[in-house]
Amino acid sequence: MHGLHLTADLQGCSALNPMMTDVNVLQERCLSIVTMAGLQAVGQCFHGFPALAPHQVGGITGMVLLAESHLAVHTWPESGVVTLDVFVCNRNSDNSAAAHQVVNQLRDELKPSHCQVQEVPRIAQN
Repeated sequence: MHGLHLTADLQGCSALNPMMTDVNVLQERCLSIVTMAGLQAVGQCFHGFPALAPHQVGGITGMVLLAESHLAVHTWPESGVVTLDVFVCNRNSDNSAAAHQVVNQLRDELKPSHCQVQEVPRIAQN
């Protein structure tokens, strides 16, 4: 099994970006992005949270279950932060390029002022 686990911490994302606060928008974009990367979504769950204070909007936690593993997204519009977790694996092929494509596309659409990506190769022998 060959796998790649990417995490990304995005800072400086605008709370005005609908992907930060609109569950339907974030869900549609995540599903579209994984499909464009050639990955297969087999399930999803997205949840919007209430605002923490008046005149704020709540964030979102979302998960796309992939045949190849998963994508998880968490938004904090009140602090302009998004965290991403993308894990892809496959017994017969390398999906690393697809994992990078998902992270890069989400980063491009969320437009952070700063982004830190961590990469962990995951390989298991049979």
